[in-house]
Amino acid sequence: MTDTPGIVVTGASGRMGQMLIRHVMASDHAHLAGVLERPGHDWVGQDIGVAMGGAKAGVVVSDQTEQVFAQADAVIDFTAPAATLAFAEMAAQAGVVHVIGTTGMSDDQIARLASAARETVIVRAGNMSLGVNLLMQLTRKVAAALDEDFDIEVIESHHNQKVDAPSGTALMLGEAAAEGRGTTLAEVADRGRDGITGARKRGDIGFTAIRGGDIVGEHDVMFAAPGERIVLRHVATDRAIYARGALKAVLWGLKQAPGEYDMLDVLGLS
Repeated sequence: MTDTPGIVVTGASGRMGQMLIRHVMASDHAHLAGVLERPGHDWVGQDIGVAMGGAKAGVVVSDQTEQVFAQADAVIDFTAPAATLAFAEMAAQAGVVHVIGTTGMSDDQIARLASAARETVIVRAGNMSLGVNLLMQLTRKVAAALDEDFDIEVIESHHNQKVDAPSGTALMLGEAAAEGRGTTLAEVADRGRDGITGARKRGDIGFTAIRGGDIVGEHDVMFAAPGERIVLRHVATDRAIYARGALKAVLWGLKQAPGEYDMLDVLGLS
């Protein structure tokens, strides 16, 4: 349907890229306006449907970002930090909504998105599922209700091909816990334990990353005190939840003024 918003998907050959493409093509509320891959990739020049092992979709995989963005209303981007920064600059120039699900971005890289957000809408989240964003709210409230007698540990599990740790979602949960405690994650994060580390520091928020098999995503926030534990948990079994969230973010973002937003804004939970 060409009267619906046109969406570009970056990183077309990746697991998430293919899921996003399928979801956009199946939607009645948007259409696939383009797909991008890095220069030299085998898929460039192929019809995306054929490249993904199916029937022709009428959209050719391109490596020409500026040209493809010019034909779209929005871009969904689950790639890598350096690529995302480049896409943000081009999305701002084209005036298209930029929905970012890329994880592993440094504080400096995130700060560099601000200039692009002055020109267009950026919706960035380490996780776009409704359940995870509700978990963030619960984590913030529980952390605020409990004192530092309760140690906080964020435990995340993902498939063996994930390249960053802790996951973007785990860091979001850690930030929510820190906010609940009235501090910042940078001040209390304990992201690495190996060897003789000494006793746990009171008030620290710890992280444990598990990698194995084809785990889509599991996140636990554990509050542990002498004699009791509270565990908040979210388990993802299908990447479609992230694709649904990303499409929801696009449709919401098309109605907003330029600026930086997250999924709590999209879901009305901020």
